[in-house]
Amino acid sequence: MTTLMAAEARESAQRIAEQLSHNQTLATMLGERIRKLKPQLVMMVGRGSSDHAGVFAKYLIEIETGVPVAASAPSVTSVYGRTLQLAGALVLVISQSGRSPDILAQAEAAKAAGAFVVALVNDESSPLAELADAVLPLKAGPEKAVAATKSYLTTLSAIAQLVAAWTKNNDLEAALAKLPQALDRVCKEPAQLHKDSLAGVGHGIVLGRGLGYAISREVALKLKEVCGIQAEAFSSAEFLHGPVTLASKPLTVIDLHIDDESAANHSSQIADVKSRGAHILPMRVLASDVHPRLAPLCLLQRFYLDIAEIAVAMGLNPDAPAGLNKVTRTL
Repeated sequence: MTTLMAAEARESAQRIAEQLSHNQTLATMLGERIRKLKPQLVMMVGRGSSDHAGVFAKYLIEIETGVPVAASAPSVTSVYGRTLQLAGALVLVISQSGRSPDILAQAEAAKAAGAFVVALVNDESSPLAELADAVLPLKAGPEKAVAATKSYLTTLSAIAQLVAAWTKNNDLEAALAKLPQALDRVCKEPAQLHKDSLAGVGHGIVLGRGLGYAISREVALKLKEVCGIQAEAFSSAEFLHGPVTLASKPLTVIDLHIDDESAANHSSQIADVKSRGAHILPMRVLASDVHPRLAPLCLLQRFYLDIAEIAVAMGLNPDAPAGLNKVTRTL
């Protein structure tokens, strides 16, 4: 059975290739503007998968620029009515639809407070696109499956392109040009997660470190949305500070391994968790020529395809999880 979720995930390579080409001049201009702004703070605004993309942005921006990145709490503005002090800050607002009231309220308040507001949005005719100081289109195309896949991956590629332009990172820019081909290869690789691996699993843990942790929340969200598995994401280092006691009971752990500066420490921490009795399900980027900052996208590409297939095997519909809608409107 071919699901919309899997079909849309497989579109990611083509969509990202089109996005990178379309946004190249725009990203260069935004990079120059951000360099002139010299922000002392970047704030991320988003909900759901968009919020998780903000975690990737936090790690990538802090690693590559040294500028601290904070996640917004949209209810501070939309519910509590508090205006933050954001003069001179860079605010990145991420949204597939650009229509959630709390996200719009946060963007409007940030702009009024003197921040430079950049919207990463798929719907370029949305209220968010009209409100922002600048728009970096996701170019994901229509996404009909409730569970986001290609819109999330195009968000990560847009963030990477923006950071590469901001920092004038030629190596990252060159790697981005090769990313669509890498994603296509991943789609042809064998599955890394299987139905048998998750059979009977009601609760699980997702562990990563650095940029691996940056995508762990998205993996945990999809396990909940698509398979009904209660999953929690942790940094592998943080997991050892208390939650590791769970490993003494039957525990399934999805290990998101990124071959970068964090790899040695993460591997050691996973070995510790395994020695306590946890069942480890490893996920790896098989190709050796993928830039470590872009490896999380390849890992997610494989995960999306695997989890869609597992859901079908479980008798579930990954395209329309019970109780969820594509656009969620919250205050």
